[in-house]
Amino acid sequence: MAAQLGAEVTVIDEAGLGGACVLTDCVPSKTLIESSVTMAMLGHSASLGLQLENGDNPVVGVDAPALYARIKALAAAQSNDIAEHVAAEGVRIIQDRGRLTGPHSIEAAGTTVTADVVLIATGASPRVLPEAVPDGERILTCRQLYDLPDLPEELIVVGSGVTGAEFAGAYQALGTQVTLVSSREHVLPHEDKDAAVVIEGVFRRRGMTVLSKSRAEAVHRKGDSVLVSLADGRTLTGSHCLLTVGMVPGTEDIGCRQAGVNRDGRGFIEVDRVSRTSAPGVYAAGDCTGVQMLASVAAMQGRIAMWHALGEAVQPIRLSHVASTIFTDPEIASVGTSQAAVDRGEVVARVVKQPLATNPRAKMAGIRDGFVKIFARPGTGLVLGGVVVAPRASELILPLSIAIEQNLSVDQIAHTFSVYPSLSGSVTEAARSVMEFGTDAIL
Repeated sequence: MAAQLGAEVTVIDEAGLGGACVLTDCVPSKTLIESSVTMAMLGHSASLGLQLENGDNPVVGVDAPALYARIKALAAAQSNDIAEHVAAEGVRIIQDRGRLTGPHSIEAAGTTVTADVVLIATGASPRVLPEAVPDGERILTCRQLYDLPDLPEELIVVGSGVTGAEFAGAYQALGTQVTLVSSREHVLPHEDKDAAVVIEGVFRRRGMTVLSKSRAEAVHRKGDSVLVSLADGRTLTGSHCLLTVGMVPGTEDIGCRQAGVNRDGRGFIEVDRVSRTSAPGVYAAGDCTGVQMLASVAAMQGRIAMWHALGEAVQPIRLSHVASTIFTDPEIASVGTSQAAVDRGEVVARVVKQPLATNPRAKMAGIRDGFVKIFARPGTGLVLGGVVVAPRASELILPLSIAIEQNLSVDQIAHTFSVYPSLSGSVTEAARSVMEFGTDAIL
């Protein structure tokens, strides 16, 4: 972006362009999940009139080395594509770890790079517990999964947030016996409660063990197994343990103090709505800021930073317009106002929930879990938010995102043609329900 606007740009990067999102986090995990979703679909093939067994022997299985090799190859290819594109724009690339020595100077590769504008995008790394130190073999973070020689036989996932739920569901679908340790009453405690209930129900139906209100205190390796100690005195034994207990910003030892860049109590760089830090001319974007740790938000933060720094017209980031997806199976996608905000009385909204099980396309595909939920402003019918729980909810949330961005009403969505039969028909059907019934109740 900065190079396209005529700036002379240098990128200092240690691991590879695209960063953790491309090389170790988002791209690899979603590639793994794509394979797991296919396996889950094949698992209920009999209900669709298909036969995928030869007598008592299943025809379909998982080639773990090939699966992991594909994941790593795809991530590397994506990083190379980015590097080629950046180089084609005339950007200078220095492969090293940079360190700020002042607000406009960075040490890297034995030299000092000076700049009028600096953008910090050092990401974050998985948090570990003092009594649960990853060894890369049996006790793992999400970045170490792809180097395993085979699928875990019995995987204990500690943490039931987004990352924990995604990997737990994926490995269960691939054939691993999964135990998910959740310190809260439900999985995905910070998401729409109706959606979380659906996902937990799917997990349990598919054979996953979900331990609610259970907190892991320690994880130790015992030969070829792991022992997880819970706060209530119980212990769990499995072949592997995956730790998903949050992220730590990559802001240590990068020279924030020397550059005058303020961090909060957790180490995240403090930024305003146009990505400025406390140091003039220094901006920050992505997970190192702790601002909605999503790839789409990081990219927008970076673009806004460059537009602002280079004098272009810019609109501050609007986090209320950010659509996000949890890549469980089914997916959970949401945008705008939340059910929690409505329940707390912070937002007045009419709410309608349209079950996916009534959708004809869902019936054809054997889909029985999920819904479309719409929040609308009383009187005007303006769309305030929405939640979609469905296969490819990440795609189905788009019309609700557009509605919020463009100030559209449920009436306008209701009068829009949707294909019949299609899952998107549930979006227009939900909009018609809000328009027609106009009650405050969840239908």
